[in-house]
Amino acid sequence: MDGYARQIPLIGEEGQEKLMKSRVLVVGAGGLGSVVITYLVSAGIGKIGIVDGDVVEEHNLQRQFIHAGNVGKNKALSAMEFVERLNPDVEVEAYPFNLNESNIAIAKHYDVVVACPDNFETRLILNDFCVRNDIPMVHGAIYGFEGEVTTVVGSPCYRCLYSSFPKQEERFTPVFGFTCGVAGSIQCAETIKVLLGMEVLRGKLLRFDLRSMEFFTIEYERNPNCLACKNRKEG
Repeated sequence: MDGYARQIPLIGEEGQEKLMKSRVLVVGAGGLGSVVITYLVSAGIGKIGIVDGDVVEEHNLQRQFIHAGNVGKNKALSAMEFVERLNPDVEVEAYPFNLNESNIAIAKHYDVVVACPDNFETRLILNDFCVRNDIPMVHGAIYGFEGEVTTVVGSPCYRCLYSSFPKQEERFTPVFGFTCGVAGSIQCAETIKVLLGMEVLRGKLLRFDLRSMEFFTIEYERNPNCLACKNRKEG
């Protein structure tokens, strides 16, 4: 427990033991995922799974710092190396592929899913599976100076929040590394609070703009026509 001496006064030894027995799946080891993985592993999460089918490119390193020195390597495998160096006590499993309907079942083995992908399709697949199987999901997204985070625990869900999704035409999302740092840190905080049974951003979307330094929360409710919520397991 010595490695967690600075956080144990906040959550107690019982809380730390809960974290050390917890399993978290991080989908996307890019800008958001790099931050989430770093702080979850530093906090002593028992097991972390990392899903990403992309390879590290030079332009990634501006914000994806966990991949330093690994240009050309699969991101999930690169992130696994980082975790093993940062905290050998954390069990890590790499899934070096892109998430889709045929492999989403891996999420059943985890207590919380942290959604850090770079596309709407993957977010929807994650949302629908997590809602259907009653797995909490912490969503994060960034663009430029702006970011957002919400936590889906049952209902309302990501589909309730967004009734339509724009077609993504940009190959690269313009962003500063520090925007990833803020959003990813909030995702990490939400994940740990879910695991410890604390109040989270359920039914609330936290948005921020680092250009103006504005942070605000938008409340959202269950959409009665949401197919994901209609198909969720109750209780």
